[in-house]
Amino acid sequence: MNSELLRSDLFLLTLTVGLYCFGGWLYRRTKSPLLHPVLLTFVAVIVFLQAAEIDYARYEEATEMLDFALGLSVVSLGYLLYEQVERLRRSLLPVVVATLAGCFAGVTSVVYIAMAFGAERQLLTSLAPKSVTVPIAVSVAEPLGGVVSVTSVVVFCVGIFGSVCGEWILRRCGVRNPEARGFALGAAAHGIGTARAIETGAVEGALSGLAMALMGLATALLLPLMERYLY
Repeated sequence: MNSELLRSDLFLLTLTVGLYCFGGWLYRRTKSPLLHPVLLTFVAVIVFLQAAEIDYARYEEATEMLDFALGLSVVSLGYLLYEQVERLRRSLLPVVVATLAGCFAGVTSVVYIAMAFGAERQLLTSLAPKSVTVPIAVSVAEPLGGVVSVTSVVVFCVGIFGSVCGEWILRRCGVRNPEARGFALGAAAHGIGTARAIETGAVEGALSGLAMALMGLATALLLPLMERYLY
């Protein structure tokens, strides 16, 4: 196939969307978390770029539209908060405590583990916002000196892990309450975990979306302070 066609914006954008749609169809047929459409698309795109010898900069340029749409999706998190206003009012203190505890634990756990292995400060900052959605994580890590590509990959891997193993871990820990399960998935595994929570049930999905939004807000506000005073 013509190399210019393979490198074109239209082909790369169509390939990405097509792979995701195929992955979604396969996932719905099998119901296997290991066949998550995001994971399949991620692996397939990497294999294609390597085989076609297309660098990531070219791919990123061709798929800027998807990055723009991803940014809009972050704005839509405000609607999730609006939907849960009454629930938030009734459980304001537990929700605030859980959000702050989740933000603190999510950041410090990965940072101190990486420090124990001798990671440099730039890598620490890149890893710190692992539990929030990519646009927020990148927006927070980059001004602090983090590497955007590392942050993006880590956030993706955390989301996939939460989607695949999150429910099993919660069951093993004895967490049965649907609100707690949903909140945990959204707080730890952002959008991909929320997608999994929605499949589990309406309550889990609603609380997961709320947790994802609140964790993004808390991380954006608190990570610069933690980066300055805690590591």
